[in-house]
Amino acid sequence: MRGPRATVERMGNLRVEELSAKTIVAANGLTLLPGQEQYITPVSYSAADAYVDPSTTWARVVLDGDEVVGFIRGNFDADNPKPEFRSCVWRVNVDATAQGRGIGKFAVHALAEEARQRGFDRLTVIWESGEEGPGEFFRRIGFTEVGETEYGEKIGELTV
Repeated sequence: MRGPRATVERMGNLRVEELSAKTIVAANGLTLLPGQEQYITPVSYSAADAYVDPSTTWARVVLDGDEVVGFIRGNFDADNPKPEFRSCVWRVNVDATAQGRGIGKFAVHALAEEARQRGFDRLTVIWESGEEGPGEFFRRIGFTEVGETEYGEKIGELTV
């Protein structure tokens, strides 16, 4: 989609846009800090999912000016039997050189706004615990731990 609806939210030079041929290549090139790679799969997996079921998948790149600095994918499935998968952050990835500048928070808040617009009152996320894992990031931006999966991963929730 092109035009005004392709840009979802702006903050300074930051904006989120739907994936395009140009931005998906840049998103696949995002780097991680040492130790983070064990907590995340390649962007190409999530980008491919966006085309498998676009009715439930919300995948966007985060741009700072014209530079792709992040990627976020959410999932919306009100009928999912597991509440943690009804309105959730599936992944958020910020380039190593851009971490610590509020880009991840900006991306998650854009996804939370999309959840609100779709009629959801909460956004969930599941993460694996670990020293380099994303748990502290999610807690810092407002998620509270509300449980664990059968595999011991943490489930966080953010009221939207």
